[in-house]
Amino acid sequence: MAQEDVFKKIVSHCKEYGFVFPSSDIYDGLAAVYDYGQNGVELKNNIKEYWWKSMVLLHENIVGIDSAIFMHPTIWKASGHVDAFNDPLIDNRDSKKRYRADVLIEDQMAKYEEKISKEVEKARKKFGEAFDEAKFRETNPRVIAHQQKRDALHERYTKAMQGPDLAELKQIIIDEGIVCPISGTKNWTDVRQFNLMFSTEMGSAADATSKIYLRPETAQGIFVNYLNVQKTGRMKIPFGIAQIGKAFRNEIVARQFIFRMREFEQMEMQFFVKPGTEMEWFNKWKELRMKWHQALGFGAENYRFHDHEKLAHYANAATDIEFHMPFGFKEVEGIHSRTDFDLSQHEKFSGKSIKYFDPQTGESYTPYDIETSIGVDRMFLSVMCHSYCEEQLENGETRVVLKLPAALAPVKLCVMPLLKKDGLPEKAREIINELKFHFNCQYDEKDSIGKRYRRQDAIGTPYCVTVDHDTLENNTVTLRFRDTMEQERVNIADLRGIIEDKVSITSLLKKLQ
Repeated sequence: MAQEDVFKKIVSHCKEYGFVFPSSDIYDGLAAVYDYGQNGVELKNNIKEYWWKSMVLLHENIVGIDSAIFMHPTIWKASGHVDAFNDPLIDNRDSKKRYRADVLIEDQMAKYEEKISKEVEKARKKFGEAFDEAKFRETNPRVIAHQQKRDALHERYTKAMQGPDLAELKQIIIDEGIVCPISGTKNWTDVRQFNLMFSTEMGSAADATSKIYLRPETAQGIFVNYLNVQKTGRMKIPFGIAQIGKAFRNEIVARQFIFRMREFEQMEMQFFVKPGTEMEWFNKWKELRMKWHQALGFGAENYRFHDHEKLAHYANAATDIEFHMPFGFKEVEGIHSRTDFDLSQHEKFSGKSIKYFDPQTGESYTPYDIETSIGVDRMFLSVMCHSYCEEQLENGETRVVLKLPAALAPVKLCVMPLLKKDGLPEKAREIINELKFHFNCQYDEKDSIGKRYRRQDAIGTPYCVTVDHDTLENNTVTLRFRDTMEQERVNIADLRGIIEDKVSITSLLKKLQ
């Protein structure tokens, strides 16, 4: 099945089973804004809990805050967002569609890379075990030609983005023959910059309002609270501040479901270090964050680092952790060495000293900062994409199952009475009433057992328990395992011990030690 078709099925599955709904759905939705349903919010909360505890529970020198969405407007001047938080946009006159110029060019580079990959795979099949990929890439004329085109485009694009040189970006699009995906034409407008921040007004009287912004990132709330946390918590360098919260960007080219939205949630941690040690900590956090992702068991081959060649104005090193989505490797987390830019800017614009005094050396300095920033929604999407599975069963039927990590699953256990009589529902409720204090349980008595199993498979429930007449006699139940569909008879008293450790966030955290 084509990856595009798989992605469409995942999007449809998210709505059908209560994971993600289009926002304002009864009014035909609101573009690039989504609501999380009853199962989606549980999965999302579990992802956030996994991240939060991996930061503040496992590190004695990391604490959390929750800063306001509304912030003093000068903050965004100091951070550079007012002047530099822009996307280069271009319109196609025929389709009336608007695109990000940089994305069009990056997609073109990806096409060259895809052509190279196809040549390599053809050769691999042809030569088998004797295939030397490195030598093939160095000697094959078609691969060399594609690589040269890709490298030349990359060099030209990188140089154009430094300014950015908007005229050059348009010229690249024209020279590469890039067409509008909708109209198929090259009838492009000029490229222009568009600021991504949402603005609003604060104040009770029309003539006394002030312009403020919905925050486009959560990081600045950490920076302006750096001194508050450091002093009240008596924190010593190095230390970190973590935060989970909403951010807002007026994305013109929002696409790929919840991958790029106008209202989204971030999990960010700013780690403050002594100047000169930032690269050591940058590499340390790269290692720790990749370990966090891979602990979910999705396979190391589905992750990669993508180092930035064009650095943001505040950074001296940056990399992305990319995950293999159905539409290619895409960024789910960024790790940046932000130097002392943010704290220095806020010190300059506020006129207040926020330097750190080192009691051991007796010196004062502005700390450098290592940032780890992960999009909750992108993380949610990566989990859904990897977990979605269609299996052919021996009886010829197909089952759709979400093979979610048990600790992230919305529902951990579903308890089902075989029949809606003979005291079986009461016994099932008794089991739930005992276990609901330890993990999320669900009760289901509607339809056949087979249909009930399929419903739980579709939302990723790792365990199901069936209560039958034997249960009333010997206090045993049938325990079914989602991934294998195997069943075993166990005592009710043993259920908590069998399930709890495997479905707790602790089971994931232990992999990080």
